[in-house]
This record gives sequence, structure tokens and C-alpha cells, in this order.
Amino acid sequence: MKLTILIIGCGDIGINLGRELLEEGHHVIGLRRNVEPLKGTGIKPLKLDLNDLDDAGAASLPQADYVVYTVSADHFEESAYQSAYPDGLKRVLRIMEQHKKPPRRVFFVSSTSVHGQQEGEVVNEESPTDPSSFSGKLMCEAEQALINHPLPGTVVRFSGIYGPGRDRLIHQVTEGRVAAISPVIYSNRIHRDDCTGIIAHLIRCQESGKPLADIYLGSDCEPVTMHNVMMWLAEQLKVDATDTMQSPLRRRTSKRCDNQRIIDAGYQFRFPTYREGYAQVLKAGGFLDVNKA
Repeated sequence: MKLTILIIGCGDIGINLGRELLEEGHHVIGLRRNVEPLKGTGIKPLKLDLNDLDDAGAASLPQADYVVYTVSADHFEESAYQSAYPDGLKRVLRIMEQHKKPPRRVFFVSSTSVHGQQEGEVVNEESPTDPSSFSGKLMCEAEQALINHPLPGTVVRFSGIYGPGRDRLIHQVTEGRVAAISPVIYSNRIHRDDCTGIIAHLIRCQESGKPLADIYLGSDCEPVTMHNVMMWLAEQLKVDATDTMQSPLRRRTSKRCDNQRIIDAGYQFRFPTYREGYAQVLKAGGFLDVNKA
């Protein structure tokens, strides 16, 4: 059955998701302020600023079978996060519920930053959040707005997303900057293609009649220390690195994300650990060829 999916905030994740859904034969609409990146993707562009939704009325958003809200804040500032997450999502929900045919489900792309644990605790969807940062608190507010809304909604909390073009950690390693062994900082990661794979999978689950949970953690199958990730990268890149180097990261949280719920929902990870995922990024980005040269 051909579905209409509206992707709000159609950036890297949204475009990749849109392409996957198009391959399945669905109709995809991508909403963003600058629609230039959507050219040639097959995604129908919809140019709109979410801040203008209240004045535009219900006709400003098309009817859709599914809505995926994957907006990014313009800046790492409280006002930008307030606008992008709780305020923007609430505007969308107010309009979508006015449609004669409301969406079957709204998906909100959130972050594991809502979990504020700092001692390497294992966390899952039932774990307390209690974030200390404004970003985590505002994400929590947006999550609750969706969960408490009459429209069916599911929150997907992604951990650290990496993939094509998301290679900051690789560049840090090539510069010889590697996280020290101590203090132990656990890192949770997910390849961009698994982010889109999870959302597409959940849409298929709903279409097949399988019940969906309110929240899923989207993280790969191996929480690992930041030191170990970077040392593995250093080995692949043949970079001389030792554990005495200064960590390039600020310690905010340290936790281990349990992805059992999404696995129980039938999702099979394309990149189960950082090894498979970063191997693909290194090869696709030409890092290994450059290093050999």
C-alpha cells in the first residue's frame, strides 16, 4: 500500500529516510526552510518555517499517513532548542489533529541526552531521565508533549549519530587526539543508516498491525568506552596514539544504552557495532586510501 509520509526537518536523516521510503514505493514530502538540498532526491519539497505555522492554519501542512519530526536546532542555545523541539512539535500536533484524516502515527526523533546518568549505568526506555542540560530538559518536554497528545505517537531516542559526513571523531584521531583511559566515559553510537532503518521499520510494524511502544532507544549493540573507540580508529588509520593523550571531549554523561526493545520489535542492525559502522565510513570517505598515501 502506498503511503504518504511527511518528514518535518528533512535534513541528512530525513533525506536518507525519504530515499528508503521512496524505494518502497511511498510518497514522501520533505518540509524545510531551504528546499535546495531536496532537488534530485525524489522527495516532494515543502518550503516552510515552523515558526509561521500558527498563522498559516491547518492548510499549511498536508495530510499524511505518517509524520516524522526530525528537526534540528539552529544553534546550541536554549532559545533555539525551545523553538525547534517543544514549541515546534506542539505547533505541528495542533495542526495535524485538525485534519479530516489525522496521521496514523507521529514519530519524534529525540536523543539519549535525556538520560543524565554519569557513572556508566545501563539505561533503557524505563530508566529515569533527569537531564542536567537545557537541551536534554527541552527534549524531555517535547517527548511528553507527544506522548500525552491524543494523536498516536512514538519517540525514538538516538544516541551519537555518525556516518557519511559525520566524521568529527575520525578527524580528531587523525590529529592524534585520543580520549584517555581515565576517567571512563562510555559512548553510545548509531550509524545514520540504522537511524533511518529503525524509523522505516517502525512504520512497517504499524502497517502490519504490530503494536508500537511510546519510546524506543536507538543505539547499536555495543556500548563502549570513548577511549576504545578512538584507539580502534587509530589502529585502522595507523595513527600513533597512546592512552596518555588529552581527551578532546567534555564529560557530560557516561551511560550504556540497552537497545533490547527495538531488537524485540524485529529490527536487525545494519551496523551492529562501531567497528562495522566506522569501517564503512572510513572506506566511503577515503580515509584509508589517504592514510596509505
